[in-house]
Amino acid sequence: MNPFSILQSILTIVLALMFVGMGLLHFLPGPGRTMAAMIPDRLRGTTVTPRMLVLFTGVCEIAGGLGLLIPATRIAAVCCLIVFLIAVFPANAAAARQPARFGRLAVPLVPRLIGQLVLIAALVAVAI
Repeated sequence: MNPFSILQSILTIVLALMFVGMGLLHFLPGPGRTMAAMIPDRLRGTTVTPRMLVLFTGVCEIAGGLGLLIPATRIAAVCCLIVFLIAVFPANAAAARQPARFGRLAVPLVPRLIGQLVLIAALVAVAI
């Protein structure tokens, strides 16, 4: 194995653990309630509740993380996780504007954006 392949393998495992871990947080009562409060108003008032969306996104993160570990599904998992990161960014941006309400989940906007871009770059590195 060359050094890039080794680094890529390590990065794949780290990302998989991170996404699975973050996905599991969606199922814990405290973080789940906080994440449900982050759901934008335009997605409220439908038959799909904010809590259902939180659970769904948790499943997406867990599935994406596990998908990174399986070579046959890695590219699909990378693509889905990139779409996921883009899709949840508005909720994270809204939370960033309300740190008193969302506590440590309210990462300031610029660091959050940089973090999302770093994650997307890391996912691309895993896919190439």
